[in-house]
Amino acid sequence: MKPFALLAGNAMTLGMVVVVIAYAAFIQWAWGWAIIFGLWYHAGLGTIALALSLLVATYVLRTWRIYDYFPQETQGRFATLFRVVQLHNILNIMLPFRSGETSFPLLMRREFGVNLVRGTSALFVMRLFDLHALLAAAAMGWALEEASIWIWVGWIVFLLLPVFGFAGRHIVFGLIHRAAPSKFVRVIDELQAGLPIDTHAFLRAWAATLINWFVKIAVLAWVLMLMGEISLPASFGGALGGELSSVLPVHAPGGVGTYPAGITAGAVGLGAAADAQALSALGQAAVNLHLLVILSSLIGTALALFVPTQK
Repeated sequence: MKPFALLAGNAMTLGMVVVVIAYAAFIQWAWGWAIIFGLWYHAGLGTIALALSLLVATYVLRTWRIYDYFPQETQGRFATLFRVVQLHNILNIMLPFRSGETSFPLLMRREFGVNLVRGTSALFVMRLFDLHALLAAAAMGWALEEASIWIWVGWIVFLLLPVFGFAGRHIVFGLIHRAAPSKFVRVIDELQAGLPIDTHAFLRAWAATLINWFVKIAVLAWVLMLMGEISLPASFGGALGGELSSVLPVHAPGGVGTYPAGITAGAVGLGAAADAQALSALGQAAVNLHLLVILSSLIGTALALFVPTQK
């Protein structure tokens, strides 16, 4: 029985090892590591190393956001939570149709005893935060280029929308309670429980989300601008397009094809040249940027394997 108990007790670690090996093999099959490193060598290894470091740092910040979201359940077990977050992240990348999202509440229940409804509702709230911050970060590139006072006013109003929403949450949920059938009351209560517990918790979660996405979008836009030789708004549009493509229901396994296509569409939509030669260069830059995102996820997952955990 001891071997089975050992396997059960280290199921997440073993699962992550399998995921890392499978994903590394997938990258070799799809592109080849030699080709990847050869392409990045021309972009500057220092630039790529800095970009990877910043992207991996965003995974730590994401983990802290969840750690702060579930303080009682996760107290003293940040490393275990980091493994959960990394496994959830890479499963999201690998599995189509966003089916990897289902792993988060399941892993939170298994590792920290968080019930499925609460874990799912918290994930839903955090995804709303993520989508808002992603759009705000991408729109900042456009606002910087246009330098219009009215664009900046509109951007600031959009940036503060979560504040207005959280301030009016009791009114909104009160209306929902009165309109919803009685059998949905418990689900509504659990969804409300998925919100931050108070204003201070909301501000911490909101700030962590903004920092996370502003750093990630800025890094992706910077690298895309260097590789694709496009303007600032176009590079921010490309970063936004790639990230938005990952939440589509037709998101391909590993984002192969869909992520670079999203980058190209977003960049062209915000001013990148659309002639054959420019599109060819942009397409190559989009593929390279996608590989950068994949490698950062792989590095983060591999690092999670070596972080000592505490039961």
